[in-house]
Amino acid sequence: MSNPSPSPRHIPVMLRRCLDLLAPALALPGAVVVDATLGLGGHSEALLSTFPSCRLIAVDRDPAALKLAGERLAPFGERATLVHAVYDELPEVLEGLKVPRVQGVLFDLGVSSMQLDEAERGFAYAQDAPLDMRMDQSTGISAAEVLNTYPPGELVRILRAYGEEKFARKIVDAVVREREREPFTDSARLVDVIRQALPQAAKRTGGNPAKRTFQALRIEVNGELSVLERAIPAAVAALAVGGRIAVLSYHSLEDRLVKQVFAAGAAHSAPPGLPVVPEQYQPRLKLLTRGAELPGEDEIAENRRAAPARLRGAERIREDVR
Repeated sequence: MSNPSPSPRHIPVMLRRCLDLLAPALALPGAVVVDATLGLGGHSEALLSTFPSCRLIAVDRDPAALKLAGERLAPFGERATLVHAVYDELPEVLEGLKVPRVQGVLFDLGVSSMQLDEAERGFAYAQDAPLDMRMDQSTGISAAEVLNTYPPGELVRILRAYGEEKFARKIVDAVVREREREPFTDSARLVDVIRQALPQAAKRTGGNPAKRTFQALRIEVNGELSVLERAIPAAVAALAVGGRIAVLSYHSLEDRLVKQVFAAGAAHSAPPGLPVVPEQYQPRLKLLTRGAELPGEDEIAENRRAAPARLRGAERIREDVR
């Protein structure tokens, strides 16, 4: 496996806006911030540089990312603690570090630059590679195993639910025919099968026709949505009052989950008809963004991977009252 330098190609998405959203909470002496998706460490480096009194806890499931980011963050010494974990394991991580509450949490969801750029990881449909797609290659099943072993009906469900693919049935029919002839091992063959399965009109719009299938396989292989369903509420629960959370999503399924958790936290939970909402039913979150904020044209021109980004932020304004 090649060992790329993390800096030249890695441009953190919506960096200035993320820092601005978190700033009021992280300016406090002794503040602790969690980067729940460390990747190559661009956001983490900026957090440590911008808020010189804060401590960072950074989590990633990818050992290769942890190694590269660790080198990048080494100058910050003990201010940075890097942990090999999936981000829904945040409660266990904080408990192990004896950190009861934090002042900030940042999620930058999706696939890291390193994972996209390393051909052997199999995330990118634009280059031939083994069909792996595991963010942690030491555990779990690969995309090839999913394609070669899942029942056709389950593959259709995955492509529809996780890829929002209108032609899921056509693609899966073609995949099943091909896997009976020879199991899938590489991405180029899958891309060819998808191209041949789709109607001509579908291939003329919306970019690479394999994009939605690859997204669906990646989400299935890494359990991304089920992990996110647990991770966002856990992160909100870990925030101290006055603490802030910022989440960068890259497709509508992720953004919808984040929106639902934030909206529920920002609404009161009182039974209908009460003339006054008691304290225990008051909202515990305040929304910091109007809907999802988008990257500007200048940022997209500089970093095309920022184009699909959607940013939401919230502040913890009340403890849970039992």
